[in-house]
Amino acid sequence: MDYQAFIEEQTAAIRQAVGTGRAINALSGGVDSSVVTMLGHRALGDRLHTVFIDNALMREGEPQRVAAMFARLAIPVEIVDARDEFLTALRGLTDPEAKRQAITDTFYARVFGRIVRDSGATHLLHGTILTDIEETVDGIKRQHNILAQLGIDPAEAYGYQVLEPLATLRKDGVRAAARALGLPDEVAGRIPFPGPALATRIVGEVTAARLATVRQATAIVEEELADTPAFQYLAVLLSDQATGIRDGRREFGQIVVVRCLHSVDAREATSVDLPWDKLHTICRRITAMPGVNRCLYDLTPKPPATIEYV
Repeated sequence: MDYQAFIEEQTAAIRQAVGTGRAINALSGGVDSSVVTMLGHRALGDRLHTVFIDNALMREGEPQRVAAMFARLAIPVEIVDARDEFLTALRGLTDPEAKRQAITDTFYARVFGRIVRDSGATHLLHGTILTDIEETVDGIKRQHNILAQLGIDPAEAYGYQVLEPLATLRKDGVRAAARALGLPDEVAGRIPFPGPALATRIVGEVTAARLATVRQATAIVEEELADTPAFQYLAVLLSDQATGIRDGRREFGQIVVVRCLHSVDAREATSVDLPWDKLHTICRRITAMPGVNRCLYDLTPKPPATIEYV
């Protein structure tokens, strides 16, 4: 595929669709939203308003890191603090689809809808890719960014039009487009991170305390496996507890699962055969976390599993 031609086509399409109006997009720092930000900025310049919505579900320090990186690319990013709204929406929910729906509703109808109205934007640029559409339409897993494909009219429901310039690409294609756009490899080669973020890596209720645990475990896994040529690696917090021993006393502790996967486009994936010494190091560091006394390595391929747990 000629990705320079793809960039020119999508830039022209965005410019034509928005006309003389304004557009807005939400940047998460992942490759999908980063490519959309670059395309929108090329097409519209300062008529694109880019925001990073801090939903309390991100990696440690992610909003500030992403805003600083795009500032170096001369693209301003507004950080919007919506942590309380998302945590309130998720309170008491344990069903995976209910959690995803709560995140979708909070993002589009409340937080982002308010920002769009205040900005005067008529269009939302969205980082939807082909795999997102297929998994949702096929009933495998509801992706938070799917609207029109489920019969939701965003103009009627939320008050703005949605443009999806990446809807024909899979993850490997998005990475190629990122490199063609001149994005640094820390973006183009970054491992996938789901739109609902760490909420997809907590089985059961999402709380501030459980987020702190999975956020710390995520940092450990990403640090230890940074030099692994894998498609994706992550930590998951289960809802069960296990009996363990800490400081010579019985403890009912939390269980963290680690996944590390080979894939090209996320349609299929297989586990990476990590060295035992690396697995032992990860286990030792994770079980040193307060309240965590089990660390498991998940070998299940996709299918029958999905990459994320929720």
